[in-house]
Amino acid sequence: MKKVNIGGVPEHFNLPWYLTLKDGEYKAENINLRWHDYHGGTGAMCKALRNKEIDLAVILTEGIIKDIIDGNPSKIVQTFVQTPLIWGIHVAANASFKTIEDIKGTRAAISRFGSGSHLMAYINAENNNWDLQNDLNFEVIKNLDGAVKGLTNGDADYFMWEKFTTKPLVDDGTFRRIGNCPTPWPCFVIAATEEFIENNPEELKTILNIINNTTSDFKNIPSIDKTIANRYEQKLEDVQEWLSITEWSQSLIDEDTVMKTQKELLALNIIPEIAKFKTLTHKV
Repeated sequence: MKKVNIGGVPEHFNLPWYLTLKDGEYKAENINLRWHDYHGGTGAMCKALRNKEIDLAVILTEGIIKDIIDGNPSKIVQTFVQTPLIWGIHVAANASFKTIEDIKGTRAAISRFGSGSHLMAYINAENNNWDLQNDLNFEVIKNLDGAVKGLTNGDADYFMWEKFTTKPLVDDGTFRRIGNCPTPWPCFVIAATEEFIENNPEELKTILNIINNTTSDFKNIPSIDKTIANRYEQKLEDVQEWLSITEWSQSLIDEDTVMKTQKELLALNIIPEIAKFKTLTHKV
């Protein structure tokens, strides 16, 4: 049986992986797929792909594009979630900040440099016409638990993370959300190391076929909203709202989207150059 390691964030987007693993669908095809949770998000997964700790990752589009350009020997093999990610902009519940303008020039809590929370702070700054040199400051907090500690203790001032994942922390009075910032592109892609693509083309195709069969029908699974609410400790109405605005994909990201993403990252000085589509992607 072929052992394959895959990484992702422990969030509701990735429930289709859990369901297919629970049903033994990969084992039936002689693949021992092992899921690894990455609480540190995109930056942690980029490192794991580079170190060959994982073969595949379900990862933020902008983060993996940046890291491949920076030398990560991996490629995007498919879009996973087609719709944008809605990033909530959070402050401590008792903080004096009331609007996005209030946090201009303050310290953004980020999981690590090169992570989604880091890159989206730039997108938010650009959306609000801030000075990217002077109005952005960063405090590395590693993960969501670190953000709770950092904002509560006053070590950082605001934190950007997926809106629905952080909603329970808003509901219980830990955070206050002062705004939203959607990604200007599809949010999650599936990336694989070049070594895995080259040596295991059939296994890769099989894994994608299995997950795509589940995501294409995901919203029609009976009581899926209740399953998500229970598993991720979220309110049913929040899950229903999230399901209504989320679309999965079963195909490779298109060239125009990759170019648009890169142009945005280049304008923000996050990447040094525009890479060719073939450098960043592999069609299975």
